[in-house]
Amino acid sequence: MKTEARAARTRASTARTPASSARGGDGRRLEPGAWAYFGGQLVPFSDANVSIATHSLNYGTAIFEGIRAYTQDDGKLAILFAAEHYDRMLRNARLLRAQVPETRDELVEITRELLRRNGETADMYIRPLLYKSAHSLRLQLSDLDDQLAIFTFPLGDYVATDGLRVSVSAWQRVSDNAVPARGKITGSYVNACMAVEDAHAAGYAEAILLTADGHVAEASAANIFFVRDGTIATPPLSDDVLPGITRAALITLARDAGYVVEERKIDRTELYLADELFLTGTGAQVAPIASVDGRPCGDGAGFPVTTDLQTRYFAAVRGRDPRYASWLTPV
Repeated sequence: MKTEARAARTRASTARTPASSARGGDGRRLEPGAWAYFGGQLVPFSDANVSIATHSLNYGTAIFEGIRAYTQDDGKLAILFAAEHYDRMLRNARLLRAQVPETRDELVEITRELLRRNGETADMYIRPLLYKSAHSLRLQLSDLDDQLAIFTFPLGDYVATDGLRVSVSAWQRVSDNAVPARGKITGSYVNACMAVEDAHAAGYAEAILLTADGHVAEASAANIFFVRDGTIATPPLSDDVLPGITRAALITLARDAGYVVEERKIDRTELYLADELFLTGTGAQVAPIASVDGRPCGDGAGFPVTTDLQTRYFAAVRGRDPRYASWLTPV
């Protein structure tokens, strides 16, 4: 009887949440494209499966990237920072002693073909995943098979871009001497999940994590910027910060626009005294923060610096600013 009841619950759960669906930051269901890159070839997404004995499933031994493709004014897609994302993934592979047979340029071409095959014209999210595919329960990194998979799905705003309520998390940012934040290692994102889950339970949209010595690191899955008296600051990479590709792009955009940008340590209390705060990331894009721990950012008159940079960013990623054409790879 217990077995039958458990099977019935499993069938009901499967009916409510199809195995082929994911959810975005706003909770809406995201349907992956019909095709994925898996096992060295393009296959139907439903055939891109791994065993429950896979090493990376058991131990989080995988490296991932998050890449966006934006619709341009001509209706076609262009991938944002395709080469830069794959360069970072191939570098990070060293952390897990992983081997990638494909070159960066080959991965870019595979991604272009995957987007063409899926036939989407909306803004897209691309998820490459380099994982330890061996059937092994041994604690090791060497001498394990490595595989790379890529799938895509349509994605608009991952978080609100008109003002987020955030909180400072009780969970510390994972240390570079524990699991390097710069690596985009799947297992380390349990740290982010713990922080953002608590934030959501308390009614906030995002969590800000601090380092072990109490300095601001970043949000659960986004870099953070601080604005005070017209100067923009962001935590240094040495404060357990992911070297965000969008972070670097915003620094370039801001300096090109005449803003002073500093990379320096930021104390927790500076968050409460900022004129503006905003998040950046492939998912977050450029997202202003409205309040921290219930304290409004600035004087409540809006986010002029953030809005300016947000406008410049969307002009660049949609191909409307020729100065940044090199950021885009047409599909």
